[in-house]
This record gives sequence, structure tokens and C-alpha cells, in this order.
Amino acid sequence: MGMTSPASDLNPDRITMYGAEWCIDCRRSKALLDGRGVDYDYVDLEVVLDGADRAKAISGRTQIPVVVFPDGTHFTEPTDAQLAAKLDEAIAA
Repeated sequence: MGMTSPASDLNPDRITMYGAEWCIDCRRSKALLDGRGVDYDYVDLEVVLDGADRAKAISGRTQIPVVVFPDGTHFTEPTDAQLAAKLDEAIAA
């Protein structure tokens, strides 16, 4: 794969989503990932104590969801279309 850097929040081994159950946008993004059978890590900000800090460190913002891809790119509050296009790109890569 040529990935020499260890996995980190900015370059996770697999797609990582930071979200919370009370967040409508999070539920929408999660449903899209689940619906496509994507293997991803879900960081529940209601359970993971430093989850919100980690999400903010990645995006520089407090909005969720934050969805991070192994290529180092991330989305904050993506639309379904943005997320789907990125998933298609990641699968094709």
C-alpha cells in the first residue's frame, strides 16, 4: 500500500465518522454508510470522552458529523451526494 505513516485521527486505517445520536446530519450520514455496507469506525461523541475534541482537531469546527478518510481528506456535515461521490472515488481507487 505504501502507507508508511502510522494510523492517526488524520490518516485512519479506515473511514472514521465522529457523530452523535442526537445529531440529525450524523444519523443521515451513518445511514448512507450503513446502507452501502461501508466498513468504518464510528466515534460516538456521547460515549468517547475526547471524541468531540478529536473531531474539532480534525475539522477546526464544532459541527458534526466529521467523516475522515484514510487518504487524509475529511468532510464536515457532508451532504449525501458529497459523501456518496467520495465513497465511489475511494472504492475506485
